[in-house]
Amino acid sequence: MEPFDSIVVWMSEFLGGHLYEGVFLAALIETIIPPIPTLAVFPTAGFLASQEGFSIWAVIPMILLGALGATIGTTGIYLIALKLGRTILLRYLRFVKVNESKLERVEIWFEKYGDKAVFLGRMVPVMREMISVPAGLLKMKIPKFVLYTFAGSLIWSTGTILAGYYFGNSLDWII
Repeated sequence: MEPFDSIVVWMSEFLGGHLYEGVFLAALIETIIPPIPTLAVFPTAGFLASQEGFSIWAVIPMILLGALGATIGTTGIYLIALKLGRTILLRYLRFVKVNESKLERVEIWFEKYGDKAVFLGRMVPVMREMISVPAGLLKMKIPKFVLYTFAGSLIWSTGTILAGYYFGNSLDWII
């Protein structure tokens, strides 16, 4: 079994008994070790919550923990990009097939869209994990970065967890 597969299996098992902690850890780990798929974990957590009879009010802390975990994890990547700088970061990014020209394109795009890029980028798969790199390299103000990251992550967390929750509730209605 490959390392990625073992992480996903562990996360799934952990989620079964620890919904709140599982959502937080999945969001935190996704930003540090992509691609832990919150697009799979969050709806599953919502589904499990519905099957265990959680009220919608009990799901709200799960949503907030998902946004918080993503914010903490991606802020770590932001700080690494901010402190290491372009030259050193490119040395490590080559392992995930990011070269100078790809990074330049992302930076140009980021300069064009700035704050909106962070906010909207937190709601787009793959971009979710990567948006903190140009934000750090281009020295976006930390409070602004954290605010836009949390807001975008909150929308992502809400949509994906509630999708699973309401799907689970609709199954109860159908069956």
